[in-house]
Amino acid sequence: MMSTRGWRRVKVVEILLIILPVLIGVAYLTLAERKILGAIQRRRGPNVVGLYGLLIPLADGLKLLRKEAIVPASANPALFQRAPVITFSLALVGWAVMPLSDGRVYADVPRGMRFSLAVGSLGVYGVLLAGWASNSKYSFMGGLRSSAQMVSYEVSRGFIRVSVLLCAGTLNLSAVVKAQASVWYIVPLFPLFLMFAVTARAETNRHPFDLPEDESVLVSGFNTEYSAMGFALFFLGEYANMILMSSRMTVLFRGGWLSPRSRMGLGARDRIPGVVWFAMKVTLFLIGFVWARAAYPRYRYDQLMRLGWKVFLPRSMGGVVMTSGRLMARNGLPA
Repeated sequence: MMSTRGWRRVKVVEILLIILPVLIGVAYLTLAERKILGAIQRRRGPNVVGLYGLLIPLADGLKLLRKEAIVPASANPALFQRAPVITFSLALVGWAVMPLSDGRVYADVPRGMRFSLAVGSLGVYGVLLAGWASNSKYSFMGGLRSSAQMVSYEVSRGFIRVSVLLCAGTLNLSAVVKAQASVWYIVPLFPLFLMFAVTARAETNRHPFDLPEDESVLVSGFNTEYSAMGFALFFLGEYANMILMSSRMTVLFRGGWLSPRSRMGLGARDRIPGVVWFAMKVTLFLIGFVWARAAYPRYRYDQLMRLGWKVFLPRSMGGVVMTSGRLMARNGLPA
């Protein structure tokens, strides 16, 4: 039998095999975003450091690492320094139950969807603590906006997940993917998928829902007083959440690691590994995040709240009723 020390080493290696690709993906997602925005706006993107600018993420990280971390005199030092760590840590914890391919998941727990929802709900605390602990009116307003925004859209996302749960009949994320072998849920639940994609942008404070960082009103929002690695952790946490949210959409609606050939019973003959299919689908969603930043103007705050409570909430609840009704009509009433 494996000793306790050996078992711990294996677990550490498994964690690193998940976290390191995520961190590398976060670093180069920032570069890809700047490149895509440059192409959309018909200008040159970053291309100076390294071949085609490939070393720019490393240069940016080294610059932030060497800068002095400044704590405002009126701030609460303990909470001020812990808030970025909380935000970044929660962005990584969510990967514990994310199935990257068949059998490739760190914790294949029976209630993975519930764990994912709980971790996503905790993400607001880091931003709220940062805004309060900075003792700045701009930071405090950014934190309040983020908490109200996340609460408003978290309810709708929860109802959308209930619809997926009804179709799959399980809370296990790997089982949800396998239940889409015949048809991906994006087809029968397309309106709910569109709402989930929009709420994902609101949850990650991305354009056009980046009201907590509205530079025209709040300077920089909840991270106004942060510099050096504190700012870097918030920055990395935002992009890590983008990748995590895109992965959740892939698992819930796009068949996870399943290829299009799997619907025709040809998945066993597919030469492309499942994790590659998963990465390709996630990349498409990430391009959508970047494209929205270049294509849409920022919402007003009242428009943001009205969209969440008066449009998405009733429609997501109606989606649960319609999904359950269709399933009962197809399968018959339970005994």
